Amino acid sequence: MPTIHHKPRRVLFIVENLPSPFDRRVWQEATTLQQHGYEVSIICPTGKGYEKKHEVIDGIHIWRHNLPLDAKGAKGYLLEYSAALFWEFVLAWRVLLTRGFDAIHACNPPDNIFLIGGFFKLLMGKRFLFDHHDINPELYEAKFGKRDFFYKVMLAWERWTFRTADVSIATNESYRKIAIERGRMNPGKVYVVRSGPSLERLKIMPPVPEKKNGREFLVGYVGVMGAQEGLDLLLQAVRHIVHEKGRTDIQFGLVGGGPELDDLKRMAADMEIADHVTFTGRAPDQELLEMLNTADVCVNPDTFNEMNDKSTMNKIVEYMALGKPIVQFDLTEGRFSAQDASVYAKRNDPEDMAEKILELLADPDRRARMGAYGRKRVEDVLAWDHEVPRLLAAYDALFKAR
Repeated sequence: MPTIHHKPRRVLFIVENLPSPFDRRVWQEATTLQQHGYEVSIICPTGKGYEKKHEVIDGIHIWRHNLPLDAKGAKGYLLEYSAALFWEFVLAWRVLLTRGFDAIHACNPPDNIFLIGGFFKLLMGKRFLFDHHDINPELYEAKFGKRDFFYKVMLAWERWTFRTADVSIATNESYRKIAIERGRMNPGKVYVVRSGPSLERLKIMPPVPEKKNGREFLVGYVGVMGAQEGLDLLLQAVRHIVHEKGRTDIQFGLVGGGPELDDLKRMAADMEIADHVTFTGRAPDQELLEMLNTADVCVNPDTFNEMNDKSTMNKIVEYMALGKPIVQFDLTEGRFSAQDASVYAKRNDPEDMAEKILELLADPDRRARMGAYGRKRVEDVLAWDHEVPRLLAAYDALFKAR
């Protein structure tokens, strides 16, 4: 039974990097709270297919703002973050004066939303919950390969965010450890709420043969086309498969948009593998499901670094929910999520990833066993339904905090 409060608890989500409801974790959290008697509002950026500045979906009010660019360099991120912070502050006042809110739920990256949360906490007694999606200092190092002044800024923002938070949510145990050790949060105020897939959304469907571009096999990928996702390594693996192993019977379907998309297309052309790689750009659920349901194997080429090793990637559990065998580099949280649903290539070794892909494509029985194991692990352990009680417990603690 939903928990109904005598006076509805009102929550304002602030999200900087993705629009709602496109950001699946945020939308699952928001709809879960709504279903359990909370009044929910969201502030987020606009995006392709999400251009309306205000709309109500499933009873949740969403306010969106423009961002100046899809940032790549440090200066670009500074401009993006500054513009986002300005509009988040303006829209927070609009929400306060129209619907009201009792708590701010801040979703990083970046880690500067504490400025808004701290303002409303200090002056108006609002509560502040930090939803730790990415470890920003490690993310900065993964993008730019250095620990310079801006890296130190990321550490400071993270520290101030944890100090401001009444309660923190971690996406896995690695993040919880950071909140406690580096963020110096009280362990009793840090809750693990994983990004479990919704089995209602991730439906197993018949394959769509056209996605294979006339070839026998399809290898699928879904995710952001960014610098730290290792897609350059995946393209090197494709080149090895096509040019070194002489395999022309495999298509690679890459679903997602991001700042590196155009560069990756040029890279594929330069490697003379463009005909073997389909880039869809940011795609609706239907196209994503068609590609992944058609795939014989799914891949996660995330580069080994401190950021990726400690992060739980949504794509892994989504592949598992659809019963797909996985090839990925050997990373701590990736192995924890997938276990026997995946094979693990040597870290950052595209040729070994290529060989692991070919091994699975040659063994349909093994693929079936791995896919069935992954699906069952999601049903029994990793699906969003298992995370709902943890989210509600975190919110009960938040509203008792003082």
